[in-house]
Amino acid sequence: MSSKLLLDTCVFLWWQEGGERLDPRVAAAIESADLVAVSAASAWEIAIKVALGRLEIPGSVADAVRESGFIELPVGFSHAEAAGALPAHHRDPFDRMLVAQAMVERLTLVTSDQRMEPYGIDALWAERRG
Repeated sequence: MSSKLLLDTCVFLWWQEGGERLDPRVAAAIESADLVAVSAASAWEIAIKVALGRLEIPGSVADAVRESGFIELPVGFSHAEAAGALPAHHRDPFDRMLVAQAMVERLTLVTSDQRMEPYGIDALWAERRG
């Protein structure tokens, strides 16, 4: 069985920090996945937070994605249309885009955001508990 994952923004950042915040089973799933994608929407979200002074990262997101062996997932029209058609369970436009991309591309979303659960997407819950 192949595994194709889409990392949400926080999970990608936690991975870049060494993965200690991730549940060990999720870290292992990322390490062994056939494909791990990071959305251009996450790069945009990170860039905004850096510009606002709310986040510091060493280097570029593109370099970090490549160095991790992940792939960039561009935002396309089909993703935009799917995001616009989603019910209003979650108001964050970046997270809604990730949900839409996971649906359209048939990827498992790796996230710690329980507000994504009502969308019924295939998800791995990333954060260590207890």
